[in-house]
Amino acid sequence: MAKIKVKTPLVELDGDEMTRIIWKEIKDRFIHPYLDIELDYYDLGVEYRDKTDDKVTVDSANAILKYGVGVKCATITPNQDRVVEYKLKKEWKSPNGTIRSILDGTVFRKPIIVNNIPSGVRSWEKPIVVGRHAFGDLYKDTELYIPEAGKVEIVFTTKDGKEKERVTINDFDGPGVIMGQFNLDKSIYSFAEACFNYAISEKINVWFATKDTISKKYHARFRAIFEEVSTKRAAELKAAGIEYWYYLIDDAVAQIVKNPGGMLWALMNYDGDVMSDMVASGFGSLGLMTSVLVSPDGKFEYEAAHGTVTRHYRQYQKGETTSTNSVASIFAWTGALAKRGELDGTPDVVTFAQKLEKAVIDTIQAGEMTKDLVLLTTTKGPKQLDTFQFMEAIQKRL
Repeated sequence: MAKIKVKTPLVELDGDEMTRIIWKEIKDRFIHPYLDIELDYYDLGVEYRDKTDDKVTVDSANAILKYGVGVKCATITPNQDRVVEYKLKKEWKSPNGTIRSILDGTVFRKPIIVNNIPSGVRSWEKPIVVGRHAFGDLYKDTELYIPEAGKVEIVFTTKDGKEKERVTINDFDGPGVIMGQFNLDKSIYSFAEACFNYAISEKINVWFATKDTISKKYHARFRAIFEEVSTKRAAELKAAGIEYWYYLIDDAVAQIVKNPGGMLWALMNYDGDVMSDMVASGFGSLGLMTSVLVSPDGKFEYEAAHGTVTRHYRQYQKGETTSTNSVASIFAWTGALAKRGELDGTPDVVTFAQKLEKAVIDTIQAGEMTKDLVLLTTTKGPKQLDTFQFMEAIQKRL
């Protein structure tokens, strides 16, 4: 069988622990036998990141900027225990955070729908994608404990030292706390552009939710920028057959649990943090959750939403049998390949990605699955497969 030609190199970012083991299996079983593909490879395993003083992470992000599409394995963000375990120089930053910063990207999480793995919310029939603005707000706040009575103010001083505005936060008559938050127009515009890029690519409606009835300047600025960008891109939205909707956050939460899904839900930082976990839990398993980083100028990096599955890796190291779910990692590859084919104008690459996804779904719906899905499935008498048996079953269908 002739291999399918992938026109442009795909940036590959390798990772850690059990997902690294699975990553190699995916390439050996589903990529190299079928595709004539050049992989621009970067080892983001924690030991090599340490060896290069994390330069490899920066290099991988710049490669995505160059080629436009990357696919990433799950990686370790080391804490002090990991520094000792791997004999690292220091606690290196999250590679995802570094890449997100260089690409100025937004992360979108999307569940994989399988008929015999029901969602915990009865109305949810189609994926709900959560787009989180992962900058500023609560996560870059400044806080003070106020120990006694006194006045707290916000003061804006221009760069040349002139006081422009002074606003009283509160006249305290006793102890209390204060918190200051900020955001940047530049970051909000990037977030909005990335959301519309993703929605147009996936042909799904966009919801954006804030509380601008209460926060008439801070939240209202987000709403104004989203409406500005949606107006600017109205022709693109119409061509894709999709719409933009604004909701108050409390209304959106009430609506989402009654809605069949099929939209991108764009949220501010804290709301996105909370609601992405709620949506992931509602759809059943992080093993069935994909993640894609999208830059405002249309660069894409695909990965699984879960971590390196350390517990299974410990078992694997001991020679014990594991039943690790590889679906999200496989879908990281199919997402990247489909996007590469779309950008290159090579429909046979897109079709291959779709067929691999179908082989995965058909395997699970036929009752062959890993242990985490056995615990969730509606299939009677499912067949529990180990890590490698599951990929072998997919390979046979492919």
